Amino acid sequence: MASLRRLRHPVTGETLDRALVLWFPGPRSYTGEDAAELHLHGGPAVIAGVAEALVALGARPAEPGEFTRRAFLNGKLDLTAAEGIADLVAAETAGQRRQALRQAEGALAALYEGWTARLTQLLAHQEAAIEFADEDLPTDLGDRAREGAAALRAEIAAHLADGGRGERLREGLEVAIVGAPNAGKSSLLNALVGWDAAIVSTRAGTTRDVIEVRLDLGGIPVTLADTAGLREAADEIEAEGIRRARRRAEEADLLLALFAADRTPDAATLAMLERPEAEVLVVASKTDLAPAPRMIGGRVPIGVSVRTGDGLSELRARLTEAATARAAFGATVALTRPRHRAALVEAVAWLQDAEAAPLPELSAEALRAALRALGRLTGRVGVEDVLDRVFADFCIGK
Repeated sequence: MASLRRLRHPVTGETLDRALVLWFPGPRSYTGEDAAELHLHGGPAVIAGVAEALVALGARPAEPGEFTRRAFLNGKLDLTAAEGIADLVAAETAGQRRQALRQAEGALAALYEGWTARLTQLLAHQEAAIEFADEDLPTDLGDRAREGAAALRAEIAAHLADGGRGERLREGLEVAIVGAPNAGKSSLLNALVGWDAAIVSTRAGTTRDVIEVRLDLGGIPVTLADTAGLREAADEIEAEGIRRARRRAEEADLLLALFAADRTPDAATLAMLERPEAEVLVVASKTDLAPAPRMIGGRVPIGVSVRTGDGLSELRARLTEAATARAAFGATVALTRPRHRAALVEAVAWLQDAEAAPLPELSAEALRAALRALGRLTGRVGVEDVLDRVFADFCIGK
């Protein structure tokens, strides 16, 4: 319930603002605790005055992430949802926003908790076969556990084999423009981003360091990098720039290999085409001076002219297509963090051990380790879960 109230300083009695005051009794609040919100006018003096008054009343500023941490500790959300909220706050593009919102609303948690529930049941059955062998239980519980572990391992492995699409969308793609001096790299960068981010000159070797610009390609965040021209360096500064250009090219998710249409393709840039075709877009620049070659290094180039604008729309479309192919998009529930991947890789290894274990006790221990690995993803797993499932599935000790 929102109420309009006059806020006064507790010591001086001075009116600080007229604000909407909302009270959220726990557990029906974001953190699960009693909470209040003050909707103030946004001036710095108002905010500072109210903050000072709250501190005078015994409050303190929250630590970074403290509200979300309290929400997790009070069971309002799991670790993946907390991470989704952090990603939502940091989202730069529509694609990042959609992925973060799905995660914050529990899409990843639902997937992981489904696997956790299945694994808990497998472990419960394996434990029951060991601990209650003299009870009237099915004799194939161990076989069922191994078969279930194999099926679950295959599902998790398929989830892992996504090419890092979710992580790329969250962190952004790296695209490097490489080519000989005066191939038009800086001009192309400026044309793609729509402003003069890089200095353009007819003098070869103008770009000495890597110039980075952030770009939104169809909802995918991209860092576009202009690099030094590939050639024999004229001095130690240019040599360092070329070294950085080559390193950036090696680390990039996608290369724009640029060749001037009015020149013979240079060997250094042609060597970049040794990478898989899906990782390199071949571009013929300066098509206002000469027509684009039919083939460069065995690949059909995209002809562009920064001066006339010809080919730029096609290049943007091809870039967007390539970026979308490398980053999660749409309704896919994707891995978003290295810690998720590490925990799932560990779970797959333990499930494989459970399948191959020569003794049921060893199989149970491997299943338990896999369950701990999955539990680290959401922060929700414990021995009570296994016990609850044992006594729910079998009327043991009644």
